Amino acid sequence: DIRATERDIEQLEQRILSLDNVAKVTSTIGQGAERFMLTYNPERNFANYAQLILETHSYEQIKPTLNTITDILNDEFPQAFTKFTRISIGPSTKAKIEARLKGADPDVLRELALKVTEVFNAEPEAVTVDQDWHNRTKVLRPIYDEAEGRRLGVSEADLSDALKIHVNGLRIGVFRDGSELLPIVLQAPESERNGVESLQNIQVYSSTQGAYVSIGQLVKFIDIDWEDPLIKRRDRKRTLAVLADPNPETGITATDLFAKLRDKVEAIELPHGYELEWGGEYESQQKANKAVFTPFPLGILVMFVITVFMFNSIKQTLAIWLTVPLAIIGVTFGLIVMGAPFSFTALLAILSLVGMQIKNGIVLVEEIKRLQEVESYGWLEAIEEAAVSRVRPVTMAAITTILGMIPLLADVFFEPMAVTIMYGLGFATVLTLFVVPVLFALFYRVKA
Repeated sequence: DIRATERDIEQLEQRILSLDNVAKVTSTIGQGAERFMLTYNPERNFANYAQLILETHSYEQIKPTLNTITDILNDEFPQAFTKFTRISIGPSTKAKIEARLKGADPDVLRELALKVTEVFNAEPEAVTVDQDWHNRTKVLRPIYDEAEGRRLGVSEADLSDALKIHVNGLRIGVFRDGSELLPIVLQAPESERNGVESLQNIQVYSSTQGAYVSIGQLVKFIDIDWEDPLIKRRDRKRTLAVLADPNPETGITATDLFAKLRDKVEAIELPHGYELEWGGEYESQQKANKAVFTPFPLGILVMFVITVFMFNSIKQTLAIWLTVPLAIIGVTFGLIVMGAPFSFTALLAILSLVGMQIKNGIVLVEEIKRLQEVESYGWLEAIEEAAVSRVRPVTMAAITTILGMIPLLADVFFEPMAVTIMYGLGFATVLTLFVVPVLFALFYRVKA
């Protein structure tokens, strides 16, 4: 019940506010907070759901504060299923690992979800294992007696309205207060709805007889049943998702955890008409890669063709393009030394390094070509002179780009991109000054 949730959150909020490291706490009950940034996904409405947004005095205090709150929750609120999430500034998912089960029958989906949940729980490095349909709720379902209802002049809709008035209230109109619309709800007094036993005292008005009829005359019996409070659909198919996250204490990444769980989950036999689909971080990565790499081959082809037309030579073009992979050496070294992850921004930085490398190669090859054709240098002298004379412009262009990336090193989101460009361009620039002349000499068989 939402009132029980409210009482728990009031106690938890006071305990958290008493901690020295906490500067501010914002809590919502029954739903998530309103969207306050693009990458934040609000939670749906649930009576048993609450969310607390915590702000600490400094970044370094986040981890010890989380450990303290975890102990409080385990000791004082063992009935709660809790999950901690740091606000991300990039694309976010509800969980890092998400196995979506699609099919027609909710009962079969829940059985399959139970098997997937067992696989997730068996892996010690998977935490906060849950499913997004939540637990089934118990309901009392009055079975309407059609024959008796027709005799007494009471329809099933009349019975439903009487139950609504007694339980939740029946909306009968709207009151306008300035620019606000306030619902008018008809509901029985609280003294008449203080328990399940009070249902047998409900009176239903019969327009035929012009009098009230007891609910016992209209209902055969009241059945106790379980129902799904929420059924989600994806592409018009019922979809139940089993969620999990990597254990932050072990330091395992979502990719490594997904690799451990994938084969075990896919080994579960699915009935005909049911399918498994992976979401979470895996799906986000696939979408991002598709968005980036779908036009990538065409872009590379266009750049290569332009380079061929520029020099009117396949050999000179190959001498330039074969230096592009040299950037990977610096990128690998830089990410390892700086301890930065190979994130999506680092991937974009590698793509931008292609253009920077081509520019450096063009500057060097163009100078060799000019010295040989215009200044009438021999091939060997042209290669040597160009390699020496182009050191300053090539290195200066690289240094200005590297210096421009330094401010981004302090940013968590852009650090991988800055490290990739700085180390990748730095290593590749130095290597290009040696490799391009060597390749040029090999292709044209220039000998000392």
